[in-house]
Amino acid sequence: MQPVMDFDWRFAADTVMGGVSEGRGAVEDGILRLTGTVSTANNGGFIQVRTDLPDGAPSGSGAIQLRVRGNGERYFVHLRSVHSQRPWQSYRAGFETSADWSDVTLPLTGFAPSRDSLPPQIVAAEIRSVGLVAYGRDHTADLSVSQIGFGPA
Repeated sequence: MQPVMDFDWRFAADTVMGGVSEGRGAVEDGILRLTGTVSTANNGGFIQVRTDLPDGAPSGSGAIQLRVRGNGERYFVHLRSVHSQRPWQSYRAGFETSADWSDVTLPLTGFAPSRDSLPPQIVAAEIRSVGLVAYGRDHTADLSVSQIGFGPA
């Protein structure tokens, strides 16, 4: 795994599509924090931080690995691939958080496509971005990530 500060993270919220969720995503003291309020009002429901991987995941990668802590909510990793033509198309897998730091391994085989038009399975070499996302229900988000990377399943 690599420190999160090795990546260029950008924040986005559902406000780009008329939603009303609010938040912030930034690396502070070597920790990536995603904080805010997720609201499903006005057809919204997400905040996220995302980084591009123009060369895909390393060869032989079978899982994404994270070191995380949070406020007990469920969060998601969204992987976009060369097949993700629309902003809402991604492969998704969730993980739980607690107040203590923990290591999370999400096998690529466990990621489900968000739309039928995507191939049923994501391929490591075809990954083009990684998003850490709070979405799908009204809640307060507070996710911290210190490391992220790809490794064996």
